[in-house]
Amino acid sequence: MTNERPYPAVLVLAGNDPSGGAGLSADLLTLASLGCHPLPVVTAITVQDSATLDDFLVMEPDWVVDQARMVLEDMPVEAFKVGMIGSVENVAAITELVSDYPDVPLVLDPVLASGSGSPMADDDLVAAMRDMLLPQVSVLTPNSLEARRLAVNDPDGDDDPDLDECARRLLALGPAYVLITGTHEGSADVVNVLYGPEGRIREDRWPRLPGSYHGSGCTLASALTAFLAQGVEIGEAVREAQAYTYQTLAHAFRPGMGQFIPDRLFWSRDEAEPESPEEDAGAEPE
Repeated sequence: MTNERPYPAVLVLAGNDPSGGAGLSADLLTLASLGCHPLPVVTAITVQDSATLDDFLVMEPDWVVDQARMVLEDMPVEAFKVGMIGSVENVAAITELVSDYPDVPLVLDPVLASGSGSPMADDDLVAAMRDMLLPQVSVLTPNSLEARRLAVNDPDGDDDPDLDECARRLLALGPAYVLITGTHEGSADVVNVLYGPEGRIREDRWPRLPGSYHGSGCTLASALTAFLAQGVEIGEAVREAQAYTYQTLAHAFRPGMGQFIPDRLFWSRDEAEPESPEEDAGAEPE
């Protein structure tokens, strides 16, 4: 036994997915796989499987904050990771919570819809994220659909910015960095781009893998959080998180009748590991 902390603690605020594919399950497996001690805070309970989201119940903000405060008063954390939030009230509560820890990196995976396309955030919640939470964020990790929705202030207008412009607008709202993933763009390769105050920082191209994956965006965001919690510099953390996510997808399995689920413990299997793409090839998050 030891009193030392061998694993950096990461506080995760997200919804529970009983299929084990996305949400807290994905976050916890990823963080533990990469050497962190995850602290799960439930923001919502979902009724879903690997194919369909049927319904969800959002936790009251007091319950969210009380879960988090209890462990934060017990142990130091090295990073925050936020996924599904569920309500405007929870956006406000989480914003107030993380504002007390300005030196702790915060990764926000803006979950606006399920992998099957079911909505998980209305326009009021999106506006609250833009106004309240984004100024607190260290790295925002939207897919291209989420980036466009967050970047367009008038959802009923005809504004259709490209992804570079989306990143510029999102950075103006306060995040230190924005990582936009390109799975939904339909290109031959998946192109993920990290943006910072000076524009593009790095672009990674990954061979597009066949199939559809449940929880890949959660996996990427949590992997990035794990590397930041361990003190890895942002560019390298983004690269390593993508490389890990690519391997989870290359080893993905299909336990049900819906999407494939990334294998976050691929490294523990005896089977041969697929070759990684060349440098600057990358993962395929949702």
